[in-house]
Amino acid sequence: MEASWRQVAGGRGRARGRATGAPSSGNGVHLRGAGGGREKGSVGAAGPGPSPGGAATAAAAGSSSRRSPAGPGAPQPSAANAELMSQRKFEEIKKANQAAAKKLVEEHFSSSSEEEGDEDFEGKRGKIVANTFITYTTQTDGDIRELERTKQYVNEAFQAGAMTCLICIASVRRNQAVWSCSGCFCIFHMPCIQKWAKDSQFLISSPLTDDDFGKRDYSWPCPKCRFEYKRSDTPSRYYCYCGKIEDPPLDPWLVPHSCGQVCEREFKPPCGHKCLLLCHPGPCPPCPKMVTTTCYCKKAKPIPRRCSAKEWSCQLPCGRKLLCGQHKCENPCHAGSCPPCPRVSRQKCVCGKQVAERSCASPLWHCDQVCGKTLPCGNHTCERVCHVGVCGECPRSGKRFCPCQKSKFSLPCTEDVPTCGDSCDKVLECGIHRCSQRCHRGPCETCRQEVEKQCRCGKHTKRMPCHKPYLCETKCVKMRDCQKHQCRRKCCPGNCPPCDQNCGRTLGCRNHKCPSVCHRGSCYPCPETVDVKCSCGNTKVTVPCGRERTTRPPKCKEQCSRPPTCHHTSQEKHRCHFGSCPPCHQPCQKVLEKCGHLCPAPCHDQALIKQTGRHQPTGPWEQPSEPAFIQTALPCPPCQVPIPMECLGKHEVSPLPCHAVGPYSCKRVCGRTLGCQNHTCMKECHKVTEVDASTGKNKAGPECLQCEEGCSKSRPPGCPHPCVLPCHPGECPPCVQMLRIKCHCKITSLYVECRKITTADVNEKNLLSCCKNQCPKELPCGHRCKEMCHPGECPFNCNQKVKLRCPCKRIKKELQCNKVRENQISIECDTTCKEMKRKASEIKEAEAKAALEEEKRRQQAELEAFENRLKGRRKKNRKRDEVAVELTLWQKYRYCLLPLCAVVVLVFAWYIAYDVD
Repeated sequence: MEASWRQVAGGRGRARGRATGAPSSGNGVHLRGAGGGREKGSVGAAGPGPSPGGAATAAAAGSSSRRSPAGPGAPQPSAANAELMSQRKFEEIKKANQAAAKKLVEEHFSSSSEEEGDEDFEGKRGKIVANTFITYTTQTDGDIRELERTKQYVNEAFQAGAMTCLICIASVRRNQAVWSCSGCFCIFHMPCIQKWAKDSQFLISSPLTDDDFGKRDYSWPCPKCRFEYKRSDTPSRYYCYCGKIEDPPLDPWLVPHSCGQVCEREFKPPCGHKCLLLCHPGPCPPCPKMVTTTCYCKKAKPIPRRCSAKEWSCQLPCGRKLLCGQHKCENPCHAGSCPPCPRVSRQKCVCGKQVAERSCASPLWHCDQVCGKTLPCGNHTCERVCHVGVCGECPRSGKRFCPCQKSKFSLPCTEDVPTCGDSCDKVLECGIHRCSQRCHRGPCETCRQEVEKQCRCGKHTKRMPCHKPYLCETKCVKMRDCQKHQCRRKCCPGNCPPCDQNCGRTLGCRNHKCPSVCHRGSCYPCPETVDVKCSCGNTKVTVPCGRERTTRPPKCKEQCSRPPTCHHTSQEKHRCHFGSCPPCHQPCQKVLEKCGHLCPAPCHDQALIKQTGRHQPTGPWEQPSEPAFIQTALPCPPCQVPIPMECLGKHEVSPLPCHAVGPYSCKRVCGRTLGCQNHTCMKECHKVTEVDASTGKNKAGPECLQCEEGCSKSRPPGCPHPCVLPCHPGECPPCVQMLRIKCHCKITSLYVECRKITTADVNEKNLLSCCKNQCPKELPCGHRCKEMCHPGECPFNCNQKVKLRCPCKRIKKELQCNKVRENQISIECDTTCKEMKRKASEIKEAEAKAALEEEKRRQQAELEAFENRLKGRRKKNRKRDEVAVELTLWQKYRYCLLPLCAVVVLVFAWYIAYDVD
């Protein structure tokens, strides 16, 4: 813990060392720069307290100073005393480090560089700032671009670690005293800007003499914008942004370093109004007051507008007269003076010789021809180029001087002035000697006299021609104004030029070197800015150079644009990030080799697999290592695509997983028609070899059972005999057994071959069934028919008395047969008859219900057996399920009971009918 805090403290100490431009060490102690000669050393000048490493060094120094002052000859302490001193020294250093670490933690949590919020908080803060400035743009002609600078400063004041002191390249914390430049509004630590101003004034005043020191007011510049401040403007107290409150208290609900009162600073440019925002960093926004103003040309009616945008254009033509005096301004309503007239016209030059098309805004112009007019002398012409006014007198008229300017002659303008013959006596170019030639025309010759000349620096003399300069080869050894480099100029007269070499010192950012010319004192802060970008580079945060190492990259809202590391052409959409991309969860979609389907499993190209076969511990004393995971590509899992597959017996088509496709049994009964064409195979679903494909899939194959039952085909109507052959296909042979039948009158029994009665038509059956006796049938009226045994209804010609009965034959009455038939008299059944009918119907319903329940039980048993077969039984050695359905008494004896019940009903009816008679 202590070592880690020492490392942190050492880093902070190095940052503070960079702020002063002096070499730093890990313990945070550094010497002051060239301008800081008054102090021998300082610890952590940029921060409010010493670094842990510095405290440790101080403690160590203190402990070393407390050693015994005795020399080598003094008696040495014993081993116990030495151990006690070492222990005490260790405890002192430990306490110092702990105190420094505690203070560092407190500073860390109180600073604005801590993590103060997540994305939701940042989003809410952005909305609050936007709502603060929305009133500046909701009304007429609000310009949001003018607010961007103020909004940027307010956002940086809230944002963690955004405010940076350019002098020490450290974050500006909430609880630190600061100073804001009135020119660029950049914020600096109060100790940093005070030291900067002090050093700047010292460097400016150092070349002056002691007499001048203190008599002049030396200015100092802002480290960023170079705005000049007087000595009296050096900050000495900590004020809020608006300058009302000294030492504003720390309030978490206000902007850091703000007093919370209305700003009330004058707007720039001044308009008579004051800022209405609460005390804020940065420049004041444009004036939001509403004023009533008219346009530039004063033609439109006054309208209310923002004070910051009170000047406006009505877009109508200006209409003011231009400087040409002929045309009017056609531009839309504009500010300031009207532009020159843009029209073109043909205008004469000043002398009137040439005419050209020129801009109407510049009517006066000169051509390039010589005037050429005859002068008053009549001998010469004017040699001036196109000019205004008269040409003037001839320049050769009047009294003229000779070339040496000593003699004056009065000659006509046609004659040249002669030389006077006297010496020229003009001062030569050397400025010392005069021309010794006679009066002559043209320039004088160079000075050829030899003189004793002194070089420019005054150290050497030499005899040489006067017109030649003398420069010695001695190099100046004086120091230039940077006080680092010698002049090294040959024959320097003493006014050494400023140093023209580059400074080249590493700036506090540790990235660039000072680009200025060589100078004294501390270098200006690095003017460069660095963009701290996200991984993709679309989102960036601009920070001062040197802060990019400690600034956290911004959170990017763009999608990650890295190429996928798996076989997919594109990866899943996710936000931009640092480090490796998250595992791909897209479907694999690889083509499987065996079946050709696409793999639907999640991507498994980079699966984490626990590494096996690593080093095993040699004993219990060796600590087990953590399991290692490696990224590897896994093979695709078995294909699970459902494939329709027909069972062995071709009963059903079920979807099976692609990897398990193969012949299977559905566990149903085979059901194929056997060779007898009457029964089906009862084996479990099995493979069947189809001999003839044209016969279909319902025909039994060699693997099916062989039918061993007797013929169960239905007999022809009326034949009660079973087929004498075993189960066979096709029709049964004709039946040759004798069949006993009743005659039409149902009295006599006749014996006829079964095939005759079953194959005979209606007439033949009537003849075979006739007994040749009187018909014993009763007429509809109830009397015996008088005809011979015959089929069908007997003719109705009865006149006897008859007994009329109810429909159930229980109630009877005697009436004449004809009357009964004519009047259609009928006797209705009474309650007893209806009760008997109801009982008979109940018996039938009970029988039908019993049959239905029995059918449901049989189906339920089959369903349970089928479900048992589908459960987790082994495919092999599976027993055949047999549905054992217990037959009811009705199913066992229904063929015997039905005729018996019919006979009982007939006997009962017969008894009731004849009992009444």
